[in-house]
Amino acid sequence: MSEKIPVGISACLLGDKVRFDGGHKRCAFAAEQLAPYLRYEPSCPEMAIGLPTPRPALRLTEIAVGKTALCFSNGQGEPVTDEMQTYAEKRIAALHHLCGYIVCAKSPSCGMERVRVYQPDNNNNRKEGVGIFTRELMAQMPWLPVEEDGRLHDAALRENFVERVYTLHEFNQMWRGGLTPGKLMAFHSRYKLSLLAHSQPDYREMGRFVAAMADWSSLEAFAFEYRQRLMDLLKNLATRGNHTNVLMHVQGYFRPQLTSKQRQELAALIEHYRQGLQPLLVPIAMLKHYLSEYPEPYLQQQRYFEPYPEALRLRYGH
Repeated sequence: MSEKIPVGISACLLGDKVRFDGGHKRCAFAAEQLAPYLRYEPSCPEMAIGLPTPRPALRLTEIAVGKTALCFSNGQGEPVTDEMQTYAEKRIAALHHLCGYIVCAKSPSCGMERVRVYQPDNNNNRKEGVGIFTRELMAQMPWLPVEEDGRLHDAALRENFVERVYTLHEFNQMWRGGLTPGKLMAFHSRYKLSLLAHSQPDYREMGRFVAAMADWSSLEAFAFEYRQRLMDLLKNLATRGNHTNVLMHVQGYFRPQLTSKQRQELAALIEHYRQGLQPLLVPIAMLKHYLSEYPEPYLQQQRYFEPYPEALRLRYGH
């Protein structure tokens, strides 16, 4: 997976001066650390519908129960709700090749969650809205990994997003190469340990779903459903407990080859990780070392050991 992965992004997060105040909200993680691996497709929905910069700020205003309008915060001019919705529908229809999207937090256009929704006649507001563009994005492409710049400061959310992006990219590559039952089974097999780290119950349910692949009249329909289930499963943050179970499971493959002392050392590394005394990278590194010494075909194909480029250093801190 050496080619750059197509990911959408709010243009302001790359440093483009497109915000209402003429500024930007550059996200260093996206613009610097992820950039070498991704092919960004930036856009600013507000600029795209013809608004200038600088411009009066926009905000979501409640106009009926469960319905909002995109209005200028100074109360002047007509709402631009229809323009934004029309743009979003047309733009997103052409984005189904993307493997992820990074949006600007709190934006009435791009915010993913907790966007302020104002009352029409005062400044009373509730943090319960979704930006109009991102709402349409998640409606059209519910399988797509979407994350906000602010949430990417959280190590666990950051790793989860990147893993989902790389997983979807590999799935899309497989699909473009021509669907076959064998390819789908092989893909699922490569991700078994990864799925187990995210949710043991969902992992077992996914196994039953894949086992019934032949019952589907259309392989493409199965692939659509598999993709949705796959990405929903991976939204569950991988836990220390689940990782520990995976590590112990992998450890079992090497018991015949390792000496008693080596088994004890490996078990101690896994236990130290379980207790939070060291990052996941440490036991993973030891298991990869033994895998190179004692090759095991099933383990060698597992994406769990390198779900994304190691240079991103996402397993160093937890």
